[in-house]
Amino acid sequence: MSELSRPMVGEDPAIQRVLRLIEKVAKTDSTVLILGESGTGKEVVARAIHELSPRVKKSMVPVNCGAIPANLLESELFGHVKGAFTGAMHSREGRFELAHNGTIFLDEIGEMSAILQVKLLRVIQERAFEPVGGTRPVEVDVRIVAATNKDLEAEVAAGRFREDLFYRLNVVPVTLPPLRERAGDVPLLLEHFNKKLATTRKRSVKGYSDEALQKLCEYGWPGNVRELENMVERLTVFCMDEIVQIEDLPPKVAEGRAVKAAPKDAFAQDLPEDGLDLREMLNTLEDRLIKQALERTEWNKNRAATLLRMNRTTLVEKLKKRGWMAPDEND
Repeated sequence: MSELSRPMVGEDPAIQRVLRLIEKVAKTDSTVLILGESGTGKEVVARAIHELSPRVKKSMVPVNCGAIPANLLESELFGHVKGAFTGAMHSREGRFELAHNGTIFLDEIGEMSAILQVKLLRVIQERAFEPVGGTRPVEVDVRIVAATNKDLEAEVAAGRFREDLFYRLNVVPVTLPPLRERAGDVPLLLEHFNKKLATTRKRSVKGYSDEALQKLCEYGWPGNVRELENMVERLTVFCMDEIVQIEDLPPKVAEGRAVKAAPKDAFAQDLPEDGLDLREMLNTLEDRLIKQALERTEWNKNRAATLLRMNRTTLVEKLKKRGWMAPDEND
C-alpha cells in the first residue's frame, strides 16, 4: 500500500491487520461495514477502500446519515422529481445516482430511520430505487461502504435496526481500535500530524519533552485520533518552533483526567427479572466471536475455523446463513 493511499499511521498489530484487510477487500465489490468509536478514522478508511478499488475513476459520495434530518434524508439519498413536495421546483438526483459506478459512503448508518432502512435494503437487493414522488425505478451500480460508532448487534436486539439490513451491510466488517488501545502509536501520530501541518500550514513544533510525551501516551483519548490531531494543531499555534513541555499540554492531558475504558466481558450477563431469550443471546455471542476470529485471521476461513475449534465447512455454512459471504466468493 502506497503512502498516498495508506489510510492510517501506526505499527500496532491491530492497525496492521486493518491495513491488510483494507487491501484485500478493496479489490472486491463486497459491502463493507466500518465499526469504531468517533474519531478513529472511519471515513479515512472508506476513502482508502475506494481509492484502491477498480471504481477509483468514479466518485465516492459521502452521506452523513446522522447530520441530515430524517424527513430530508430520503430525498438526499434517492433524489426527487419535480413537484414531489412543496418547494420541489426541479427534479434532483440523489446521492445514490451520483455514485453510479462508484462508491457511496453511508456514515452513521445506525441513525437511519426504520422507514429508510427498508428502502436501503431494497436498493441493496434490487440495485434500484424510486426517487421521492417518482414511479419509475432507477437502476444503479454502487458499492456500499457504511460506518457506525454504535453496536449494531445491540441495536438489532433492541429492535432499532433491521436484522436483515445488518447482515446485508456486515458482509465484511472492519473494526478500528480506539487510540487508547494502541498508545504506542501516539509518537508516530504526533510526528505525522506535525509534518502535515508543516506542509499545509507552514508551522510546526520542534518536538516534545520526555515528560510531555509520557503524558500524551498515558492519556485515554476519548476523541481518538481526531482529538489528537486537533491538539497538535493547537500546540503549533502556541508552541511553534519550540519543544512542547508538560505545561503546554491541555490540563486534562497533563493531569490525566481521561479514564480509559474498562474492557468488556463478553460473558458477563445477569438474568433480567423478566428473563431473556437465551437462543438470541447465544446467537449474538456466536456472531461476535466468529467476527473476531475472521478479523484476527484477515478472513482466512481455515485459520478462523481453527481458532473457533470447528470444521471449516461448519464455519462456511454459518457465514452463508448470516450473509457474510459475497455471492461470487468461493467456499
